[in-house]
Amino acid sequence: MNGGEVKEVEAPAEPLEWRFSQVFGERTAGEEVQEVDIISAIEFDKTGDHLATGDRGGRVVLFERTDKRDHGGYRRDLEMMDHPVRTHPEFRYKTEFQSHEPEFDYLKSLEIEEKINKIRWCQTANNALFLLSTNDKTIKFWKIQEKKVKKICDMNIDPSRATGNGNPACSIVKPYVTNGGCADRSYGYLSKDFSFPAGSFAALHFPTVVHSNETSLSARCRRIYAHAHDYHINSISNNSDGETFISADDLRINLWNLEISNQSFNIVDVKPTNMEDLTEVITSAEFHPTHCNMLAYSSSKGSIRLIDLRQSALCDGHAKLFEGMEAPNSKSFFTEIIASISDIKFGKDGRYILSRDYMNLKLWDINMDSGPVATFQVHEYLRPKLCDLYENDSIFDKFECCLSGDGTRVATGSYSNLFRVFGCTAGSTEATTLEASKNPMRRQAPAPSRPRSLSTFARVGRRGPESPAVDANGNAFDLSTKLLHLAWHPTENSLACAAANSLYMYFA
Repeated sequence: MNGGEVKEVEAPAEPLEWRFSQVFGERTAGEEVQEVDIISAIEFDKTGDHLATGDRGGRVVLFERTDKRDHGGYRRDLEMMDHPVRTHPEFRYKTEFQSHEPEFDYLKSLEIEEKINKIRWCQTANNALFLLSTNDKTIKFWKIQEKKVKKICDMNIDPSRATGNGNPACSIVKPYVTNGGCADRSYGYLSKDFSFPAGSFAALHFPTVVHSNETSLSARCRRIYAHAHDYHINSISNNSDGETFISADDLRINLWNLEISNQSFNIVDVKPTNMEDLTEVITSAEFHPTHCNMLAYSSSKGSIRLIDLRQSALCDGHAKLFEGMEAPNSKSFFTEIIASISDIKFGKDGRYILSRDYMNLKLWDINMDSGPVATFQVHEYLRPKLCDLYENDSIFDKFECCLSGDGTRVATGSYSNLFRVFGCTAGSTEATTLEASKNPMRRQAPAPSRPRSLSTFARVGRRGPESPAVDANGNAFDLSTKLLHLAWHPTENSLACAAANSLYMYFA
């Protein structure tokens, strides 16, 4: 009508069918998992070609993508083919290094664990990889680079006749002095095993060092950012300017320059004058993906604050506050505990923020602070058992969340090594439950028959299982096996999940 263009409403995407791709560190039945081997952090880089994991033993393990490299030489041929070639990301072990060691703070009589809390990739340069890793107190900046192996050649002696310490002039069973000679021989003594080359001293020459075709990966700590946090670090996040990053603990957020390790700026401080007045703590913080002046942080009260660094040096105020509305008469002893947000993530374009509290995933539009645009129930069947979860401390487990690169789906973990994938486009009813195993769909729960109506007040769509007796799959849930950490590939529908010491990868 009126010559205007009619805009067609896009139908929601079909639910993805997830398939097993790879597993690293798979344990056999009955094998006991060592505490130090449990994965505690996982992160893809921006290209999706590298994946890093950290564990409770302070190690960082790197994986690199192999399928792109295999097809790289045939890219033009593949583009000219009539049908697309379907591939999924395949990774292989690249290297590992010890990032943190256990320490002891003698001033506070506090033991500092080596456990890696977070890993964040930085911009690459000169074919080298850079990343930040942190434990409870110390952040480290690492450079990982391939180097050609150097070898020594043109030796004056036959290596086969040299002794164990490389000194042919004396036997290895003799005691040695500091200059490498033999203690019971005169200075000019030479073993019979040694012979001058033809031409005597004139033919002696310095050995030369040459670069071989062999390469080895080396990880070098470039900088250490320490002594800036009184409380445990829960988050680090890179800025889009490529020069700065933030670190957050329970009460403060600090801003760092990657090149300066002995100075940081405190930009958020929620510590009250009297600690008895403390009502909430910072639980997670993240920079906006494109605006270098904006960042968001979440609190233990279930709120998210968006702050603008241009407003003031100390951002005690906030540009926007996002809070969920609790239904009246629904408060209980556990209300504030389960409302605490354990993780937040910005979408790729920065328009949406995904948050995870103990029971739900919530999607927030930064342009609408009246409430979340969607709420996804992760394990509603646990609600009647909150008292038991409180008694065994499971109610304080901190689950991470992630968004797909195109922003159409979100994912998070649960108990019994399960993780859930939800569609977040308008009209989508996708609510998939998968298990971290080689057969992820074997415990698949049926999706709801029809979408639930949106709340007119906050436009909140709630989806998920509601059976109070069993888990999402009709099975007894296992609190000892929990999937806390997972990451979504930045450009493809591929998920990496950490189940204890095993890294599972899936594609759709």
